[in-house]
Amino acid sequence: MFLPTSTPSFTCHLQNILFDARIKILNMKRLFVCLNLIFCLSGFTVAQQRPLLTDDVDTTPVGAIEIAAGIDFEQNAKFPLSGLRGDLTRVGDIRVKVGFASNVEFQVEGVLQNFLAVNSAFAPPAIPLMLDGNSSNDAGDFTVSTKIKLRNETRSLPALGFKFGFELPNSDQARGIGTNQINVFGKFLVQKRFGRRAGKTPRVNVFGNLGLAILTAPIERFTQNDVLIYGLAGIFSVNDRINIVSEVNGRANTRSGNAPLGTESISQFRIGAQIKASNLRFDTAAIFGLTRFSPRTGVTFGLTYISPSIFTPAK
Repeated sequence: MFLPTSTPSFTCHLQNILFDARIKILNMKRLFVCLNLIFCLSGFTVAQQRPLLTDDVDTTPVGAIEIAAGIDFEQNAKFPLSGLRGDLTRVGDIRVKVGFASNVEFQVEGVLQNFLAVNSAFAPPAIPLMLDGNSSNDAGDFTVSTKIKLRNETRSLPALGFKFGFELPNSDQARGIGTNQINVFGKFLVQKRFGRRAGKTPRVNVFGNLGLAILTAPIERFTQNDVLIYGLAGIFSVNDRINIVSEVNGRANTRSGNAPLGTESISQFRIGAQIKASNLRFDTAAIFGLTRFSPRTGVTFGLTYISPSIFTPAK
């Protein structure tokens, strides 16, 4: 009697299914651990704050400008569109925010230059590439957005906000790093502080984001992928100068099958610190990838300066 289970092809297929199941279970466990770490740290405090990616509801003071700059190092970064894998250095991670009203903030964010040391190709490139041997460099895709504070926080209810914007196609897809597409997004923001102290800021600041991003599929005509974007972060004030920060942030493919190339699910966990000195805020964080196409590990360093009110917006 012929037994399909005895054939090599069936056995290999079964092994692949079991391997994929183990990977999914491992990713779920890692995400669960990261979420628990965030809430543990939150039991530990102005706008999206480096080194975090999650936005809070607070806005930059009216007429003031907040300028943040940093550098990231990511190991085993993956780029599905080009099929490249390697170590990525992001130089000049710039975030500029301007307060135009008591509840409105304008933002410009992006990376001045990405440098990729190619280690391998995990898939054939879907587009023609133009590389410099085993390395590549390119400008990042900048994002322009507006954040609106919809509701102030009360003793029992959180603050609410909304952020919307679009990503510009500044990169060159032939360099193998960016996708060179226009993408739009909108997300709701929620924030609550805990541990109020007389004459001092609350010790704990917890905030989260949930929304939708419409990503253009780079190689499929008239196709897009509507992905869920999310973030959950906590800031714990150790003292007046030092904060401990942590978050889970990313996007999730909402399609039942595979995502169009270049729009896959990505997510990461960050844990680090902010140190205030003079009029500057220094920051650093460790980065851990949570999905298949996220960097394996990484580290980020940066600083932030908030100016006094230097102009009066038109009324």
